[in-house]
Amino acid sequence: MALGNGVLVHGPTAWACAIRTDSGALRVVARRKRFRASEISNPLLRGPARLAEAFALLPQVKHALPEAELPMQRPRVLASMVVSAGVLQAARRSGLRPVARELVTAAVSLVPAALALRGGELAEYHGAEHVSIGTYEHGKERPKEHERCGSHLVGPMLLTNALGNLAAERAPAHLRNAARAAGALGAAAASVEIFGWMTRHPKHPVARALAKPGHEIQHRVGTREPTPQQLEVAEAALRACLELER
Repeated sequence: MALGNGVLVHGPTAWACAIRTDSGALRVVARRKRFRASEISNPLLRGPARLAEAFALLPQVKHALPEAELPMQRPRVLASMVVSAGVLQAARRSGLRPVARELVTAAVSLVPAALALRGGELAEYHGAEHVSIGTYEHGKERPKEHERCGSHLVGPMLLTNALGNLAAERAPAHLRNAARAAGALGAAAASVEIFGWMTRHPKHPVARALAKPGHEIQHRVGTREPTPQQLEVAEAALRACLELER
């Protein structure tokens, strides 16, 4: 995960975070994970567990490294999250046709992420994250886009959420909220499984089609070319995580 002033890297059992402080110093912290989604093998649970694991790390990171700037802690990003949530609720109560409603909600749900990437160094650190990890994995210098970036979940998530919401609409009124919650859980589980299949079959036409939105987000909005100093931060986080994993 790219931060506003650094990079957070995590593996199956450990995580490490490196940041560049306002004074220019490089700070690195690495810890063992308290909750390990890699130990969950149930296909219905491992997807939501992996997403939960990623978010559960953030309080630990802030506690260990208070100077770390999380993407969602900037005021305008928080405000956009609140506004987007209100717009989403209004769209769901509107008289729009189901397909049009899902298109509107999909577009609105991407706004906070887009705002987080505007300004600051987040996009550069996102690029640094991809370059350092891709170079380590492939053994040669890699570009700022990465085939397993979380942005590639956008395609599967939009598809599975839309299908889950459309199915929930057919449930009896008194069961509709429960059906939506079940649909959201099912969408998260299905999306991560689809994402895993996409990384194993990158040349399959369906995998390429589902990865296209995420790749375009990375290429055009989500990443920028990092500086050598930013790459140094990302590589420090990667080394610290690998040391604990080994």
